[in-house]
Formats: sequence, structure tokens, C-alpha cells
Amino acid sequence: MQDDPINKPHAIIVMGVSGCGKSSVGEKLAEALHLAFVEGDALHPASNVEKMSKGIPLTDEDRMPWLDLIAKRMHASLEKGEGIIVSCSALKRIYRERLRGAAGGNLFFIYLEGSKALLTKRMGERKGHFMPVSLLESQLATLEVPTGEQGVVTVDIDDTVVGIAATALRGLSTLGVMV
Repeated sequence: MQDDPINKPHAIIVMGVSGCGKSSVGEKLAEALHLAFVEGDALHPASNVEKMSKGIPLTDEDRMPWLDLIAKRMHASLEKGEGIIVSCSALKRIYRERLRGAAGGNLFFIYLEGSKALLTKRMGERKGHFMPVSLLESQLATLEVPTGEQGVVTVDIDDTVVGIAATALRGLSTLGVMV
């Protein structure tokens, strides 16, 4: 458990594969907790967006500069004494550990989990997003589920955005995050 997470600003990453609702849930959580929200996809370099748009999965080498940008944004916010919520797939444990290091240990994850069928349906319904449904399979193959990791709340996405956010907030409160 973190030193005293209630009295320190905290960073929260809403994580999961494409189509799970990271942005929508992140925005709801930011609204409920009165924290800034950062859309992690907006921090991808153009080369990553171009690759994904063409249906080419990102490699660890592609993701590290992006994760470092997210880490810098979180660190800067926490240094100013401000909490922050970021949407970020954070698919592998090494990515999450890199982000935890940047946050100085005061980082929580909301892992949005759902069936492949539901994820595929949601991705197919999105308009104007660069990530094609064809990349879902590679994301699922890359995903290392954060079971057993400290500071993680797992939430099933088979609910409304409001319901998912409410479940996430209840989970955060059990970790000592003041909600």
C-alpha cells in the first residue's frame, strides 16, 4: 500500500485494450474526482498513429517513447500537487512498472475488462478513431492482465459508462483513494 494515498495527489490510469472505454470512463472519473484528464492516444507520435491506422501493431520500441510522454505528464502533474487521470492501454506489466516509477508509487490502475465479442462490437461502432478492429487481436495477444498487481481495480465493461465509472470509484475507495 502506498504511504498515505489519501493525503497525496494521485495518478490514475484507465487501462485496457482498444474499445474497452478508457476515454469515456476516464472522463467520467475525472469529472467525479475533479481531476484533469489526459487522453493518452493524443500523445502518440504521428508515426504510431500512422502504423495503427494501417493495421500494423505497435512494438515495444514504438510504445516506449509514448509511455515516457505519459509518464512525464503524470510526473509533472503530481509534482505540482495535482492529481491526474490518463487513458493508456498499459498492456504489459513492464509498461505499468515504467509508469509506476514515474508516478513515484502513487499510481492506481483501473483495468477495463470485457469479452472479445463486446470489444469488437464497440470498436465497430466507433466513428473517427484511428485504431481498426483488426488490431484488437494483437492487443489481446499482447495484454498481460494485471491480476495480483498492487493498486489495480478490475472493472467489467458490460455496463453503461456511468455504471463502469461508479464501480471503478468503489474499487478505488477500497484501495484508500479518497473519492
